[in-house]
Amino acid sequence: MSDYFSLSDCDVIGFDLDHTLCRYHLKETSRLIYESFARYLVEHKGYDPDLLLLTPATWDFCFKGLVVDLEDGNLVKLAADGTVLRATHGTRDLTAAEILQHYGPRRQWKHFQSLNTSFTRSAHYYFYDNYFDLPGALLCGRVVDMLNKRGNEVNSEFWKDMLAAIDHNFNTSAFKEDAGTYFPSVKRDPGRYLQPCSEELKAWLRSMKDAGKVLLLITSSHSDYCRLICEHVLGKDYEDLFDIIITNALKPGFFSLVPHQRPFRTLVDDVEESEGLPALDKPGWYSQGNWPHLHQLLKTMTGKPEPKVVYFGDSMRSDMFPASSFGRWETVMVVEEMEGEGVPTSAAARANQAQAQAQAQAQTQDQDQDQDQDQETKAKFEDQGMKAPSDSSRQWGSYFVDAHKSAGGAGEEKEEQEQRLTWCCHSIHKYSTMAIPSVEHIAGLPLDYKFPRFSPDRPPTRGYYPRPPDSLQGGRSQDTS
Repeated sequence: MSDYFSLSDCDVIGFDLDHTLCRYHLKETSRLIYESFARYLVEHKGYDPDLLLLTPATWDFCFKGLVVDLEDGNLVKLAADGTVLRATHGTRDLTAAEILQHYGPRRQWKHFQSLNTSFTRSAHYYFYDNYFDLPGALLCGRVVDMLNKRGNEVNSEFWKDMLAAIDHNFNTSAFKEDAGTYFPSVKRDPGRYLQPCSEELKAWLRSMKDAGKVLLLITSSHSDYCRLICEHVLGKDYEDLFDIIITNALKPGFFSLVPHQRPFRTLVDDVEESEGLPALDKPGWYSQGNWPHLHQLLKTMTGKPEPKVVYFGDSMRSDMFPASSFGRWETVMVVEEMEGEGVPTSAAARANQAQAQAQAQAQTQDQDQDQDQDQETKAKFEDQGMKAPSDSSRQWGSYFVDAHKSAGGAGEEKEEQEQRLTWCCHSIHKYSTMAIPSVEHIAGLPLDYKFPRFSPDRPPTRGYYPRPPDSLQGGRSQDTS
């Protein structure tokens, strides 16, 4: 395999939508998602209304890559070999001695092998690996805190209510029915949550089509929500940018093989036809579907027996792991945590954000007094120091590395000298061709630009563009898996 990766070598270029082509204003979106989940628990399940009360400092707990153990209410941050690097019970930090008590002298999390080999969810644990469910980690920790405060037993029963909250707000019919809190809010004010793509990125997509590449959009969002997002971030003519659009793809199941594959379905007014298609025989807009049928169509469209495909996405569970393991696709992971650890925002994105802010300020002048007060409250909230979900956390540290802490003499903590890659960081290196902070970062580059790719026999800093995050450059990181 070559040490370098180039888009010019690919026949097919595919994209996820949410948090990939479409970037969200993470602070606004995270607050909305947390509120949507918490409000459901309070209004429908009788939970304490204090769940709805947050301070900016509370958001330091919100951190991607955590795993909640549903059997005991602990949340853990894992090393590449399953070692528990840090842990909390609810939102309370566990000491090194408590970690040893829970996980033994080797600090091994007992479900690690299952998670590491399949990335599937389980009745025993839940892995927070995307920004849509990430605020649930904070809510989960706070629910455990409240159960403990009341003297109630913490077990997996509370998780049924959490899942009901997720389904209520993100169900595929919720957009059409204006159900829950999330979709009605985004429909009412999309600019508050969605970041428009730059003209440079849109020109880059067109240039790839002009170069004869087949362009795919594959998202698990339903077609009506996909349409709203694409019109806002890409423009009314967004369908012209893609040869094939697949919505409600139900990833990672999209990449499953026979006999578990779902058929593709056509859409009429955003409603799926009841009869599945036996095969995919032409480009267009489809719902659900599966990788093997798509692969057959791509062979026909490219005229190649094994077309080379690259797929951009933000989720290890839904995008990177299944696309590389089952589809054998090249994969580019969008890791916004790189920007949270020192990698500068792209020039195109900065210019785009400045323009969006100017438009928002102009709109604000026409708002009524209540809306002005809401904007003022929002500004005060952010000025008080809410952490962006993509930033490092005081409580959890870096997304990429951590120091292994163990109990020293008399139960005191002793920190090893060498930092270790987190399990999330190791997974990026293993299942991704390369990692970028945003698609905007590479949109201005020529198609034949050669990117250094991740490789098991290369340093762990290789494969990040435009450069590795600060934590990976601060010292020699050791991958022990």
